[in-house]
Amino acid sequence: MTTDRILASYWIETAYPLQEAADTMAGEQSTGTFVRVPGETDELRDAHAARVEEITDLGEVQSASLPGSGLPKNRNATRRAARVTLSWPVANMGLSLPNLLTTIAGNLSELKAFSGLKLLDIKLPDAFLENYQGPQFGVAGTRKLAGVYDRPIIGTIIKPSVGFSPEATAQQVKLLLDSGVDFIKDDELQANGPHCPFEARVKAVMNVIREHRDKTGKMVMYAANLTGEIDEMLSRHDVVLAEEGTCIMASLNSIGLPAMKVLRAHSQLPIHGHRNGWGMLARSPAIGMSFIAYQKLWRLAGIDHTHVNGIDNKFCESNDSVIASARECLTPMFDAPAKGCEIMPVFSSGQSVHQVEKTFQAMRTTDVMYAAGGGIMAHPMGPAAGVTALRQAWDAAISGIPAIQAAKDHAELAAALGV
Repeated sequence: MTTDRILASYWIETAYPLQEAADTMAGEQSTGTFVRVPGETDELRDAHAARVEEITDLGEVQSASLPGSGLPKNRNATRRAARVTLSWPVANMGLSLPNLLTTIAGNLSELKAFSGLKLLDIKLPDAFLENYQGPQFGVAGTRKLAGVYDRPIIGTIIKPSVGFSPEATAQQVKLLLDSGVDFIKDDELQANGPHCPFEARVKAVMNVIREHRDKTGKMVMYAANLTGEIDEMLSRHDVVLAEEGTCIMASLNSIGLPAMKVLRAHSQLPIHGHRNGWGMLARSPAIGMSFIAYQKLWRLAGIDHTHVNGIDNKFCESNDSVIASARECLTPMFDAPAKGCEIMPVFSSGQSVHQVEKTFQAMRTTDVMYAAGGGIMAHPMGPAAGVTALRQAWDAAISGIPAIQAAKDHAELAAALGV
């Protein structure tokens, strides 16, 4: 395969011969249509047609995964699954993420020839770095602002998600600050409602964060949810910056890639990318896209961290998928050595001391955020003991000591484990 072209890999399911099906994909997303048209010269096709780079037959499938698929006429149809890799010249769409998305996804999922089609991965030429900045802070910059090294950043979320006034939000944050947590975020549902306006909330929260810093020397990172129209997000960023905040948060699927590019160019703070709505793209194994492909688009657009769910999470994602997603966030995207675009994965969704050991064994790195709500707030000895127990669990995991054994010497961990 050539490296100066865009590569995209797919899982497909079709009753058509695999080569024919792959050719249909390539034609639909580049120069072709169902018939040869005037002006579609051999020279044009050579320069701009998508190529089928690889087809791996994954075997016969007994029934269609999705409704509405067709069958080839006058042929015995055996439905098969396969992995297909296509490639395109950058010249087809230019160095543009929105137009890249049109090319690699576009109409493919609607083609009648397929009873399943899912985008699995993408590989982009280094040339995309000419137009996109990628993460500004990433792992190293986030650690520096949070003042946390050699262990995970321990985070939590303001709950209840909505309903608090700015003053009540600040009081909840003060309780979380006193617990010793490193990172606090708004819920994605809390943005700029009339009961809790963004500017008033940020000012109230940052007052208690600065007071805590002045008292302890620790500046806790607060990800304020500024999701909104582009001009609103830019002005809200400036409010956070003026209040000495060290992070902003945006809902990725709500604002879109172009808005993220604008926000990244304006921002002087790490961008916490919340992937809410991602399940619509990923939950079905037969349609949508994998998180492996999805997070690459957003990394290039400029986020610094994003959620990956967690081990034994409260949602539907499998542990294997969670770990693959988290590892991918820390894997370089490009061949250019100084432009890996690594971002920090955020483990969340029902996480506690119970999943720490399995998380570290799978990841073998502490370059993660580990966010717990009930795992901190519901600790029998109080929130501070909840944070302490999480750190004790991580220390034990890093040292190769089973949590149950470490609990013999740590009351907080023992209480969290219920032993």
